[in-house]
Amino acid sequence: MPEELSQEAAGGRAARRPFQVVEVTGPSMVPTLYHGDWLLVQYGAPVRPGDVVILRHPFQQDLLVVKRAAERRGNGWWVLGDNAFAGGDSTDYGAVPEELVLARARARYRPLKRDQRSVFGVLRWAVSAVRSVSPDRSVSRRLRAR
Repeated sequence: MPEELSQEAAGGRAARRPFQVVEVTGPSMVPTLYHGDWLLVQYGAPVRPGDVVILRHPFQQDLLVVKRAAERRGNGWWVLGDNAFAGGDSTDYGAVPEELVLARARARYRPLKRDQRSVFGVLRWAVSAVRSVSPDRSVSRRLRAR
């Protein structure tokens, strides 16, 4: 199942504002992104292997998905979900054409959940609520297209 994004945030406003906030739904990017996380995305940003990207689904162009760009292939990107069991990535639909890759995720915000209201829960949340989603060496090394 592809990771979906809130259509409200991803509408035709990209031309006016290069940075937007979008909500993540679905499990395909677990453990990096969870259902309910928010992403700060930059439309039109250059993409490098290992980046988390927002793209139009190749077969359902009205569906926006979030995946990790693994490698360039021809005129497109081989994209993978971080959760290998969720599916809905290039192993199902092949390389995604460059023009369907819309934005690059810059940061992730994980909202506070109701069950995190204890002092320990709030402290744990505060440490991990905002994180960069930029690739580090360990992530980009382990990404290999199948």
